[in-house]
Amino acid sequence: MHLKPIKIGNLITPNNIFLAPLAGYTNAPFRQTCYDFGAGLTVTEMISAKGLCYNSQNTKDMLVFTEEYTGIKAVQLFGAEPEFMERAALSEDIAPFDLIDINMGCPMPKIYNNGEGSALLNNIPLAKKIIKACKKSGKAVSVKFRIGVNNSSIVATQFAKMCEDAGADLICIHGRTKDKIYSGEVNFEQIAKAKQAVKIPVIANGGVFCKNDAEELLQKTGADGVAVARGAMYAPWIFEEICGGEHKDKKQAVIKQLLQTKQILGERFATVFMRKMVGFYIKGQFGASAIKERLFKCDNTDEVLQIINQINF
Repeated sequence: MHLKPIKIGNLITPNNIFLAPLAGYTNAPFRQTCYDFGAGLTVTEMISAKGLCYNSQNTKDMLVFTEEYTGIKAVQLFGAEPEFMERAALSEDIAPFDLIDINMGCPMPKIYNNGEGSALLNNIPLAKKIIKACKKSGKAVSVKFRIGVNNSSIVATQFAKMCEDAGADLICIHGRTKDKIYSGEVNFEQIAKAKQAVKIPVIANGGVFCKNDAEELLQKTGADGVAVARGAMYAPWIFEEICGGEHKDKKQAVIKQLLQTKQILGERFATVFMRKMVGFYIKGQFGASAIKERLFKCDNTDEVLQIINQINF
């Protein structure tokens, strides 16, 4: 695996294996877990620019970090109106962050039908205005997007050039079209063409569930690095597998995640969230179904902890 630092504006990551933002999952404790296992960059869940501008407390709550996090602080903003994106990027809420990542790839109907996320692939001039608006913050800016809305409207290369021209410091390309959501083959060729068309760093995303997947994605696209999404959701130690380095105790890492989730997000959220995450972590193990059945009967974090202690991760 060819590991290397990535320069994003005036920022430098320790390596080129990133955690992609995942709505509903990449909260502060999960990002810390992935960072502990070696992720070179982690990004918040999608943050609504309008939500920040309208002072939504639920939106602001997603901006927290663990006290011990020492990596680059990256926030993912989404929105379809340059003025709101600019206001959010310049806000006090975003001030602690080093990097603004703009979501132009979310395929979910609620986001797409509102003209946000991957809908911006249909409106390149507007997407350019949004990037320029976020650049007014003076922060490093990256853009995450898909290769197109469907196979009849592949825009990866054109969109990549636009991002660079608008001032983006890095792009992350998910090698599927919007209509595929997360299924189907990753289109290596379109990522490769986009990579060849620009000088800024290109991160490839899609279908990475093990070290071999990461190596194949890098080799077939020529990208500068990879971003891991669902592969990290099922096994945050994938970063250790890909990057090597010091071996960490998986069970202790999961316990730490549980305790941090409880501390930052509260008892009820931690119970429900960690029941789900531990279920993901044991997928494929012998007896996993029985363990999950017990997990989902847990009413508090102490009960979840008891089960974690009985698992061989």
